[in-house]
Amino acid sequence: QVQLVESGGGLVQPGGSLRVSCAASGFTFSTYIMSWYRQAPGKQRELVAVINSVGGTTYAASVKGRFTISRDNAKNTVDLQMNSLKAEDTAVYYCRAGSGIRDYWGQGTQVTVSS
Repeated sequence: QVQLVESGGGLVQPGGSLRVSCAASGFTFSTYIMSWYRQAPGKQRELVAVINSVGGTTYAASVKGRFTISRDNAKNTVDLQMNSLKAEDTAVYYCRAGSGIRDYWGQGTQVTVSS
């Protein structure tokens, strides 16, 4: 059974940092492209960051230089380190695993940036 379980969300002040994690099981994690998406209230889900099977990364312009995606193929985890957080980063953050054939999503974790 495939599972993607996000954790680490919460409330943080503007300018602060937060790390969200995604634990994967039920598929060959090391061969999948892993991504983080987010969806703010009333907005479409948007891509935040991508990491491929060999560690190559891509970021949305809005988070480049502030967020870092990383993966541990031995632990089947993918993390998103978020620094210099802004109010506009408030959203539900989702983990996605894709192979070009199969596509899996987590249930999401809420990140709220507010003073």
